[in-house]
Amino acid sequence: MADDSVKTVPTVEELHRSVLQSLDDDQAVDVVSIPLAGKSSIADHMVIASGRSTRQVASMATKLADKLKQQYGKLARIEGLPAADWVLIDADDVIVHLFRPEVRTFYNLERMWAFGDEQPKQAAAGA
Repeated sequence: MADDSVKTVPTVEELHRSVLQSLDDDQAVDVVSIPLAGKSSIADHMVIASGRSTRQVASMATKLADKLKQQYGKLARIEGLPAADWVLIDADDVIVHLFRPEVRTFYNLERMWAFGDEQPKQAAAGA
């Protein structure tokens, strides 16, 4: 009898697509993906998105962490959930920042993590 509790280890791209799909399913706003492979040792992708309220930001973060655990057995680390102004989800090779719009504008991570002339690209779930 097969053990259904054993999860397959996702490739970085599968993990990235799952993150983008989860955010798309939860109607995240202004989803941007910044490729970090070869540029930073912290992760291969950084995804930045906004929610319309603290409730939506918290919900997106919780659902994303649950999805990664169910699909891959991956325990993502979450910071900032109680206030839900800025929530960080660390899924190892993919780092996700979820913001309320005003907080995102204030910190402007996209500009901070842009490399040279390379601009972050709007992310699509199928990408």
